Amino acid sequence: MPENSNPTRIGVLTSGGDAPGMNAALRAVVRSGLNAGAEVYAIYEGWQGAVTGGDYIKPMGWEDVSGILQRGGTVIGTARCAEFREVEGRRTAVRNLVNVGIDRLAVIGGDGSLRGADELREEWPQFIDELLAAGEISQETATRHPKLMLAGLVGSIDNDMVGTDMTIGADSALHRITDAIDAITSTAASHQRAFIIEVMGRDCGYLALMSALAGGADYVFIPELPPGPDWPEEMCSVIERARAAGRRDSIIVVAEGARDSSGEKITCDQVRSAVQDRLGQDARITDLGHVQRGGTPSAYDRWMASVVGVAATDELLSAGPDSEPGVIGVHHNQVVKRPLMQAVQQTRRIGELVSERRYEEAAEARGSSFARSMEIFHAISEAGPTVCPEGAAKRIGVIHAGGLAPGMNTAVWAAVRLGIDRGHQMVGINGGFPGFKRGRVADLEWGDVEGWVSRGGAELGTRRAIPTVDDLYEIGRTIENTRLDALLVIGGYAAYESVRLMVTERKRYPAFRIPIALLPASIDNNLPSWKMSIGADSALGVATEALDRVKQSASAHRRCFVVETMGRNCGFLAQMSGLAAGAERVYLNEDGIDIATLEEDIRQMRAAFEQGRRFYLVVRNEEANEYYTTDVLARLFEAESNDLYDVRSLIIGHVQEGPLPSPFDRMTAARLASGGIGFLTEQLEAGRSDVAFAGEADKSLVMLPLNELAAHIDENTRRPVDQWWHELRATAAKINERSFTDTPLGTAPGERLAQNGEGRKFRA
Repeated sequence: MPENSNPTRIGVLTSGGDAPGMNAALRAVVRSGLNAGAEVYAIYEGWQGAVTGGDYIKPMGWEDVSGILQRGGTVIGTARCAEFREVEGRRTAVRNLVNVGIDRLAVIGGDGSLRGADELREEWPQFIDELLAAGEISQETATRHPKLMLAGLVGSIDNDMVGTDMTIGADSALHRITDAIDAITSTAASHQRAFIIEVMGRDCGYLALMSALAGGADYVFIPELPPGPDWPEEMCSVIERARAAGRRDSIIVVAEGARDSSGEKITCDQVRSAVQDRLGQDARITDLGHVQRGGTPSAYDRWMASVVGVAATDELLSAGPDSEPGVIGVHHNQVVKRPLMQAVQQTRRIGELVSERRYEEAAEARGSSFARSMEIFHAISEAGPTVCPEGAAKRIGVIHAGGLAPGMNTAVWAAVRLGIDRGHQMVGINGGFPGFKRGRVADLEWGDVEGWVSRGGAELGTRRAIPTVDDLYEIGRTIENTRLDALLVIGGYAAYESVRLMVTERKRYPAFRIPIALLPASIDNNLPSWKMSIGADSALGVATEALDRVKQSASAHRRCFVVETMGRNCGFLAQMSGLAAGAERVYLNEDGIDIATLEEDIRQMRAAFEQGRRFYLVVRNEEANEYYTTDVLARLFEAESNDLYDVRSLIIGHVQEGPLPSPFDRMTAARLASGGIGFLTEQLEAGRSDVAFAGEADKSLVMLPLNELAAHIDENTRRPVDQWWHELRATAAKINERSFTDTPLGTAPGERLAQNGEGRKFRA
């Protein structure tokens, strides 16, 4: 292929084990590169394609990556390449790349793939000199490509890479494992049987630990925090206590790299023998195998991979000869770049620490949340208190308020068991604040919340009603009559308003002078100072799946679909599902809709179908505009279609509230419950009655004083002042939006901003 001397050329490859979400990253690199004016080449079959060259290195167009967001694996393939491990193979790869004009690479793979990429980068100048001397490349080519610019994106289900909170594919794998545990649990409970489940992860225990927490397992074995040699006795003791407390099943999760503290490997057969011999229970082994690696990527793996893919392209396009290679990842949902080899070396160091039996250091190197998750798991799985306070147990009430959110049950499950672990008496309040008013209160024991970890809905019930001033008297009486010492409130905006009202009325009602903790639970994701409310990820998954099915249903037609998501005044579900499903247009309450915007969108839509498009997806936040409803938009688009296409509308509706909680929502619920119970325990021990809501400070969970709430919330729109996801509109535009009209719009899609009376707004 002859080299064109004008445009910048980027190569992209996937290497190592496949992972769900790799296609989303590939799509993002290709489309954002094209939108920036670069040419993008796919290198098929990983490093093997670079070594082979020829048809293995192909230019990619916009439509070449259409329809791949929802596909698992990698459409450009991955393969082991023995030749690339040799100097001659890497030299050949350099020749093939520069002869096509590529000296910028986005590499999507694990630590081995990224280490190989960095080795190639270091050797590149030497190979260029050797190829020039051998006459295999021209002087012009050597001059133009003196150095390799490199951006690494970590694709691995193991989530074992330092430098990013999540690797591409890990969330999808966690979905597979958690779904399997949920299914196995019902069988195990029916027969009062034990199941041992082996999960992947190599020497990283992330999948095992988080699936055990999300699945409500009894015991887990992970490499970083191994048990002592007497683990059979310890494990069976935990199982016995759980059975005595009312549990019918026993679930044990074993990481494939599990060992005990002396370094001896722990196998599923050993675990089964221990359960059968010591407890006399029937035990079965399930090895989930490569099911964990395959299948449709989760909504998170799609939008996260898209975000880091765009960031990698931006990094490559701005890179100069002196730029250092980096790993592009995420930290608390924000893109971060870490030095590539530093990340690789720190990742490998964790494996060395495990081999050296320096387990505490290994767990600490995985991050503070990893060790904290292990502490939470142990506290939840133990059927009994580990703390015996002096005097009578403190009584902590748990209540929901606001709309239903998947994961509410998980939060109660975790709160009850963590509270019992702290020596408290946990009390359930049924029916939200209306039920509180009526005295619908009952004590909750460890076994009462058995199975709640995976249930959708809200077993305690929830109501959107905010108590009136007259209701407060009855609520105060209930607090006094049931001797509540503290209150844990889990819910949406109504929960926050209700607690604020109680605090303002403390002078009139002394019963309200108790510590109160507020935990965010809302599919709208419109609560202050917390990035992902309980339920938001689950609802996003439902919305994304619905959009996938809409796209499939329209594949045989020339059709535009207008789909409405929930969210009220917050556009989170619309924006993020549109990003995850590849919507061409997303309308948000934050931006509004005006006739000029619609006129241009119709012009673009019509031109797209004239040029051969068969499907066009528009997503609308339910409160995007009072007058331009979903039905009005659909009718308007069809009226202007000139019979090029037809239009259908769909309101996804309350199914977004009804799924089983996703693994992420279960882990979030457990983490928040731990923070809430910890805060209330501290208040009770100190004799204080502070009120706080869950928030983030320095990217860690903290309980913020209630008097800071006003600074974080827009009272008129009932949404946070700072919405982190709002910045992703430009990212979505770079990979979902292109101009189909003959008359250019004047600016690149990622910069198409218009001014209105409310400030800057953007159409994604």
